[in-house]
Amino acid sequence: MERKRILIVDDQVDVCQVLCEYLNRSGFETEAALTGEEGLSRLRGGGFDLVITDIELSGAISGLDLTQAVKSEGRADVIVMTGYGADYSYEEAIGRGASDFLVKPLRYEELLLRVKRVIRERELAQERTRMLEELQKMAVTDGLTALYNSRHFHHQLELEIDRSLRYRHPLSLLLIDIDRFKEYNDTYGHLEGDKVLVRFSQILKSCLRANDSAYRYGGEEFTVILPETGAEEARTVAQRIRATLEAEIFHPRSGTPVNKTISIGVTEYCPRESLEAFVRRADQAMYRSKQAGRNRVSVIVSPAQEPAAPA
Repeated sequence: MERKRILIVDDQVDVCQVLCEYLNRSGFETEAALTGEEGLSRLRGGGFDLVITDIELSGAISGLDLTQAVKSEGRADVIVMTGYGADYSYEEAIGRGASDFLVKPLRYEELLLRVKRVIRERELAQERTRMLEELQKMAVTDGLTALYNSRHFHHQLELEIDRSLRYRHPLSLLLIDIDRFKEYNDTYGHLEGDKVLVRFSQILKSCLRANDSAYRYGGEEFTVILPETGAEEARTVAQRIRATLEAEIFHPRSGTPVNKTISIGVTEYCPRESLEAFVRRADQAMYRSKQAGRNRVSVIVSPAQEPAAPA
């Protein structure tokens, strides 16, 4: 198990040495700093789990100032100690962000218990944070493809429509369907079908810019939101995705190379239209690609215009 790192900050060299030796023997890794400025510099280098600091330090930064700075940056937990218990209160130290408060002279057994408790509480807090982040990720992510799911698609599309209206930037949408996917599943099995979905998701992400976003809309359907992108530029992106998948070779059976294709519908947002109308038009464009023979891109620019010829 990795040893926890503790920084001791005290302007008395002998105190630093004794605390470092004791905590090292207790299984921790320690470093010492003689001023608040030095302590803050070492902390910003990273890697410490806990700071033990005296309140009164040489220099401009006191132990309480150091505590507040450490906690505001979220770098470590802090135990504050002082030889002037009558001048400083537990409440004041906790109010500045300390996790515990000790009065000198220290009882080392008590210090060790406090150190272990603070570190354990830190570990539990980090684990809770990690679990919450994982749950939040699962709530918006498709488990198979690792793309965002349809629930997150509708939420994000609302945000992008709002930005498009506010800043008067174009916004385009792709709706993508893998051609004859049911036949592929029926012929080679769902596990091979899943491999196609996963690989296509990887291809999809590789063809997009950093501010674009891809979603598994459901089954073999996918969507892509293209902020600050007009219909013709979106058509270019769609053609790149289509061509990249067409060049991919799958091997669902030994000695049986198979190519898969997609049909894509492209449309651009028209100011003040509803989200539903925007998505429906992309779906109509995609369906036009299907009707025209699949493995192609069709564009419908606006409700008032006829669909552009499939490419």
